[in-house]
Amino acid sequence: MFRRNRLLLLAVSAAALLAQGPDVPLDPKSSFKVNLPGEGPLSLVSADWGQSRATARGGALVVDLHSTLTLKNTSPRRVRGVSLLVLAQEVTPGGKASVTVPSLDVPPGETFPIRVDLRLMRPLAQGAGALVEVGLDGVLFEDLVFYGPNRLQAKRAMVAWEMEARRDRKAMLAALESGGRDALQKKLLAVLSRVTEQAGGVQMARSLPATNVEAGRQLEFAFLQMPESPVELLSGSAQMDGTEARSPRIEVQNRSKRAVRYVELGWLARDGQGREFAGGTLPAELSLPSGQRTTIRKENTLRFSRAVAGLTAYPAAVEFADGEMWVAPAMAALPASGEAQRLAEMYRRKGLDAVLMQLRSMR
Repeated sequence: MFRRNRLLLLAVSAAALLAQGPDVPLDPKSSFKVNLPGEGPLSLVSADWGQSRATARGGALVVDLHSTLTLKNTSPRRVRGVSLLVLAQEVTPGGKASVTVPSLDVPPGETFPIRVDLRLMRPLAQGAGALVEVGLDGVLFEDLVFYGPNRLQAKRAMVAWEMEARRDRKAMLAALESGGRDALQKKLLAVLSRVTEQAGGVQMARSLPATNVEAGRQLEFAFLQMPESPVELLSGSAQMDGTEARSPRIEVQNRSKRAVRYVELGWLARDGQGREFAGGTLPAELSLPSGQRTTIRKENTLRFSRAVAGLTAYPAAVEFADGEMWVAPAMAALPASGEAQRLAEMYRRKGLDAVLMQLRSMR
């Protein structure tokens, strides 16, 4: 993603690309560029572009990017998260992407790797310049201060992930203090078990175009009770048709004293045997003054791997108009967070002592 060298675009015509076959090796010195702000908190130590390749397809060039970037924290604060913008073309669909790495703990002066595995597309006849450019979209520090242009709106997600991570580390430390190593081990095993159960629940959880088909039934949402949540979920339903939940609609009320500009609602689905699994999230930009209510509607579809008998929704994250974030408290009913999964996987691979060391170093 990043590099400070001046680059020249690979001077190869479409005919030459096709003549070499579908996969064309790239010259790292002339194909990739890393742009880090000189006054910024990160510097580039090295960039290994690995097996990155390009393929000519019609009038487009498809770039499979495989790189490991080694960056250095040149700021006086610990880095908790980094988001990089990877750009092959600004306006072409598939021309830009991002890589966001949460749950970091990089002290001042330390180096750390970021792995980049992406597929990008750009016009074959695009003018001179690097084939792919990588830039800094944002850095989150331990005090939740954010640095960067935030072009891809990474700040909101990075702050929420860090708050969730702190929540879950705190819960694990509390288990350790109250019940010792056995209690912490039990908590980590529960996370591994929950992840395994959730893995087979959703066949695909991506947005699909809503159809005009009205078959199926209206399934009312149940709601997890969270007294400390700044928003309350009042009612909601989705159109169920076999294993698909279409066009969710949820009414929310702002019960805080501050205006809310963003809400992310989590879904839980339940099958006929009473097994519950994660069903994705429903993000919504809004402008909701204190005490007011609105209805969040999305023309999307979630497709599950098995029939759904019930749906439960809960507020996963809320952003206030002043930029402050709220995230849901730790609850056994909620899906395992990324940080909980990371620590549980660390336990599985390296043992309990490695998790203990991590928890104590990131208090």
